[in-house]
Amino acid sequence: MKKKEEKLNEVLLKVAKGYSVAEITEEYAEVDGVLKLTKRKKTKKEIPPDWKALQMLCGGAGEGLGALSDEELEQEKERLLQELREKSAAETEQSDGGGDGKELKAPRKKRAKPRKRKIKQ
Repeated sequence: MKKKEEKLNEVLLKVAKGYSVAEITEEYAEVDGVLKLTKRKKTKKEIPPDWKALQMLCGGAGEGLGALSDEELEQEKERLLQELREKSAAETEQSDGGGDGKELKAPRKKRAKPRKRKIKQ
């Protein structure tokens, strides 16, 4: 178990610091019934540092939902669902309280009339 945690921390540190990856793309073509290498392209990609990995390394991961028991998770779920119900009820009350139910729209701008072209004869 310790070895897995150490490996995970190494990977998190690498991602948190950012790293580069060398990528080789090879293209083959059939010449005289035999596959031969026609192109080889080497590219180097820079992967930027990741803040979420840094937060996990600093101990932020243990303070979140993963540290809660099943009962605590269930209580948190119910609390969040109740909060959502209250917000949606408040939003429907606000939208219903607008009078006849129709929303007021901003007046439209008049379109410019097209210019008349003068035809020279």
